[in-house]
Amino acid sequence: MYAKIPVWYISILLPVLVGVLGLILGERKGSLIAKLSAISLIIPTLALGHYWANVNIAEGVVDPIVVDLTKYRLGTFALVLDGLSAPIVLGISLVTAFVAIYGYKYMSVRIEEMHSEGEKAPSIGAYYFLYNVFAVSMLGMALANNLIFFYFFLEVSLISSFLLIAYYGYGDRRKISLLYFIWTHVAGALFIAGVLYYGVKAGSFDILTISSTGIISYIAPASTTIGSAYKIAAAAIIIGLFIKMAVFGVHMWLPYAHAEAPTPVSALLSPNLIGIAGYAFVRFAFPLFPEVIYKIHYYLLGLAIITIIYGGLVALRQTDFKRFLAYSSVSQMGYLLLGIATLSAYGIGGAILHYFTHAIGKAVLFMVAGVFITELHGLRNITKMGGLARAYPLTAAAALLGFMHLVGMPPTIGMWSELLITIGVVKAIPLTTVDNVILVATILILSFGISAAYAFITMRKIFYGQLKEQVPQEVMDGFKYAVVVLAVLGVVFFLIVAPLMSPLQQASELVASLIG
Repeated sequence: MYAKIPVWYISILLPVLVGVLGLILGERKGSLIAKLSAISLIIPTLALGHYWANVNIAEGVVDPIVVDLTKYRLGTFALVLDGLSAPIVLGISLVTAFVAIYGYKYMSVRIEEMHSEGEKAPSIGAYYFLYNVFAVSMLGMALANNLIFFYFFLEVSLISSFLLIAYYGYGDRRKISLLYFIWTHVAGALFIAGVLYYGVKAGSFDILTISSTGIISYIAPASTTIGSAYKIAAAAIIIGLFIKMAVFGVHMWLPYAHAEAPTPVSALLSPNLIGIAGYAFVRFAFPLFPEVIYKIHYYLLGLAIITIIYGGLVALRQTDFKRFLAYSSVSQMGYLLLGIATLSAYGIGGAILHYFTHAIGKAVLFMVAGVFITELHGLRNITKMGGLARAYPLTAAAALLGFMHLVGMPPTIGMWSELLITIGVVKAIPLTTVDNVILVATILILSFGISAAYAFITMRKIFYGQLKEQVPQEVMDGFKYAVVVLAVLGVVFFLIVAPLMSPLQQASELVASLIG
């Protein structure tokens, strides 16, 4: 169906306008710009609530503004919400809105710190402009129906996040931002090369077609439109998405960029941006290249397990809290790939839901890291922490909920995503022989065991035991309330998961059916 008002274009344009206002006002009204940014970024959540209550999201909700470029062989550009994109949109909206509130105090401290070190830093108004552009670019990727439209938002996200790291990051931020820029643009170049190769031959870049009544449907597989050439396009697109997703073997850029980015930016980079590559894999690769996906899905299962275990083991060795969180993100991307690789509706739905789970859990943990950086003189070394739950009880509670999201423990929504992924693994490797039973048991024990190990060992090191030094007692303000409320929302969605699950399951079944 077509929406009555262009709510998704409003959701993209309004935060940008707020960011422009921030550029004009500079330092004078930073707190106001932070609040206006949060209000504008929460609009998609409110729109989703309306649609869940009144329509069947699984059938699709299309913004009424549709740009027809078929005469240029580009297809149509539209913003489309369905059961597959709804959890992605919700995760982006909630995290970016709460981090916008959280980021005001953090970035004020960071900019003042840079000035005291004799470095020039753009104003906090400039920060919010780049932040809002970054946030809405991810929203655009989640809603885009067309490969070129998706790539436009992808490029906007890469440039804005690169500038945020280059301007406000830590350490050798210019070198690290350049490393990030090169790796992500290698991924983008591979992706767009495959897209162009496919689209020029097919005569369109659409993935979802939209009827005159607003009904959406997937296009035919590339093998039927461009013949055997589809394999070249598939290879370029899939490898590009894997680099963006930071799976094992092409993950090297992530720990540097995410650890040294300003913490509010890390809270978006790590859970939101890299996870979109997993969503794009399902949205684009499944309908375009079902034959390829089917042939390689057992290899993908193996790669997913390696990614989970490798990321978890390396995370356990980290002493820097933010590098620990970056490597745990590598491990969590393994879960997304594991669910996708099962080719079952349960596994695919679990992977998409895990995006939402990881978005909340990891954003909370990065925000907790930021509390210590701002209030304890840049403290990031886990070995120098300990006993902080005594001084920071609510922050410790939020961190515990964040870790529980990653592990999949009730009462967090992570339980539902990991349950669906588990069912997907069982369906992908039927328990009909002893060997299969042992294989599935090994996969699940190693995967969930390593996640629990790095999560709760780190929780103990940071928050329990004796206080290593005297620290100020926790004083709650908007800065920390944003952390606590976001963590609690993960529990709320554990209880009211049905609105997410019903349309997601229908969309996942449709995508799984494309494989055959």
